[in-house]
This record gives sequence, structure tokens and C-alpha cells, in this order.
Amino acid sequence: MSEVIPRRKSVGVMVGDVQVGGDAPIVVQSMTNTDTADIEKTVRQVAELWRAGSEIVRITVDRDEAAAAVPHIRDRLMAMNVNVPLVGDFHYIGHKLLSDHPACAEALAKYRINPGNVGFKAKRDTQFSQMIDIANQNDKPVRIGVNWGSLDQELLTKLMDENANREVPWSAVRVQREAIIQSALMSAARAEELGMGRDKILLSTKVSNVQHLIDVYTDLAQRCDYGLHLGLTEAGMGAKGIVASSAALGILLQRGIGDTIRISLTPEPGGDRTLEVQVAQQLLQTMGFRQFLPVVTACPGCGRTTSTVFQELAKDIQDHLTESMPVWREQYPGVEGLNVAVMGCIVNGPGESKHADIGISLPGTGETPAAPVFIDGQKAKTLRGPNIANEFKAMVADYIEKRFGG
Repeated sequence: MSEVIPRRKSVGVMVGDVQVGGDAPIVVQSMTNTDTADIEKTVRQVAELWRAGSEIVRITVDRDEAAAAVPHIRDRLMAMNVNVPLVGDFHYIGHKLLSDHPACAEALAKYRINPGNVGFKAKRDTQFSQMIDIANQNDKPVRIGVNWGSLDQELLTKLMDENANREVPWSAVRVQREAIIQSALMSAARAEELGMGRDKILLSTKVSNVQHLIDVYTDLAQRCDYGLHLGLTEAGMGAKGIVASSAALGILLQRGIGDTIRISLTPEPGGDRTLEVQVAQQLLQTMGFRQFLPVVTACPGCGRTTSTVFQELAKDIQDHLTESMPVWREQYPGVEGLNVAVMGCIVNGPGESKHADIGISLPGTGETPAAPVFIDGQKAKTLRGPNIANEFKAMVADYIEKRFGG
């Protein structure tokens, strides 16, 4: 088995009570898609994302009504014992909103600043400086988040002109990548000039092309020790968004790059926003960086498994474990490391079941109607009859209580 590559060393940043970078585990975060001015809907969605496992939640702060709502959202969440840091996502008029709404500036745990639209021409430095000054006054960190969809066009034009004079010009893509990186690094340097400590600065350089994202973060990681937020921007919907994000972030994480991640999925109409949290957790868990949920190992099925019993049982067990985790995290410390196997025939079933903490090998087509259960590598019982699924679930519950309870 391949060794997990050591994480790139970065400066740790406290976002509320959550540390990002340094020696902290890679942090999962997400973003609401509600109108922040709608306090009730935003509180509900933040709480849902937090319960799903989002350790930081970003909210849009785009106008006065949204800024005014932020402290109320924070207070409502605290009253619900939802202790999750809120990050304000600012564009265009963030300097004004933070100045006009000091309660918003205080309630947020971090400000996200996009140097491509914090201000234009002569106003850019003034408005950026104003946001950094407010962050310093409130002792808040910032994420300087560059996005190639809103890249500083003056900087890009300058670098394109310089490139034209090179003896061997770079490709346009390389120049754009350099503009993205320089935008982030120059903004961070300016924040430090204004008195912000390195332990208050995180960077992100997001693009929507997988290969370009890998290149830009690999380059950026070699040129600074700021904490890095990873994400493939505008990843898309469904399988496409999941695969693209996992491919890009998986390679970067394997290279030791990344201190916090977000999977930017476009939800289906009326879809579940928490899917992006689940994908981020599964990515980190699958790669061996963190444990969030018990693992259910199940075979894909084939001609030997025409019965759907093992599929139904695997789904039933997975759903039960997922739904129970908010309570189990407190009740059964360490349960997130549990491994359950639900196999559909005798070919790999017994072997996989022995490798799991607790596993069952259901009978395949034409096999003896018996289901051996293995616990900690040893055969514990053979289940028969129509109630196999419920009996196995009861055995899983009993195993969890005995191993992780008390």
C-alpha cells in the first residue's frame, strides 16, 4: 500500500475554533445557496451542512440586508448549539458592507476577499486595504480567493505584454496561471504590509479545468507557506462534478497540498446541498487522510448475485450508520473507524468479511441458503431464514455497543 505523502508545511490559521493548516487535519467546508437576508432559511441550511459534517460554512454577503442578517444568523445558530464558523463571501462592495455593519464584521469568523473584484483601478488598493484594516481590528483571518472567472485583467494584460517580449514566449495558459498566482501572492504581501500576520491569511486559486487546477496549486504550493484552500470552481452537476473535483483534489492531496477543501457541486433543482459535504468527506476518507463515517464494503454484484438482498442490506446499513453518526460521535468515540462488510456470494464474501470488523457473506445464486457472519476475523454465527437482514443489523448494533460504548 502506498504511503500517504506528508502534508506540505503551512502556517496554521484559526477560523473561529477550527484550525486550518499547520498540524491540523484537512478541514471540510461548504457554502450555502440561500439568500443570506432570509435568516430562517440560511440558519436551516447552515445547520444542515454542519450536521452533515461541514466544519466551516461560507455565506454570501452581497448587500446591506445580507450584512444586517449575519449577526442574527450567528446568534440563532449558537442558540441551537450549532457551533460552526461562518465565513463572509464578499465581492465588489465588501469594504462598504463591513464598514457600515460592524456587527457583521464581528460575527463572521473569516472574510473571503476576491482581489479580482475588490475594487477597480485606483480604488482597488484603497478598498482592499479597508477590508484588511477591518479584519485586523476584529482579529479575523481572511481568505484571498482568486478565481480565473474574475481575474484582475490589468495584471493579466501586463503579464501578457511582458510575455510577448520573451525570447521564448510562454503559452497563454501558463501566463494566465502566473497571473492567478501573482494576484494571490501580491495581495497576501499587501495584507502583511498592512499589519496582518501570516497566521491570518489563507489563499485559494480556483479554476474549473482539472489539469489547470493541478498545475496552478502545485506551482503556488512551491512559492509560499500560506495555508491553501482547495476547490475546483464550477465543477458542475452530479457525476461530472463529483468525478472532476475528486480527480483534481485527489492528485493535489496525494502530493501533500491542501489544508481545507470544498467540493463545489451544482445541486439538482431542489437537491440536497449536503452532497458536497459527503463527497468531500468520502474523498478524504477514501484516501486515508481522515475518518468521518464507518466504512461499508460491498461487492458490485454480478451474475452470481441475482438476489438484491445484499444490495438492500448494504444500503440499509450505510443509511443507518450515516443517520446515527451525529449522536454516535458523542456516544461511541472512535466509531467512525468501523468497517462493515456486506457481500453477495461465496467468491470474495468470506475473505472480505474476515478483513472487516464485522461482515456477512450472503448466499449467491445457487448457493446454500446460509449467511456466515465474521467478527474481528473469526466466524461468529451463521444466519438462516427470512430475517437475516434484521438479525445482522442487530449484531452490528451489539458490536458497536461492546467495542465503542462506555
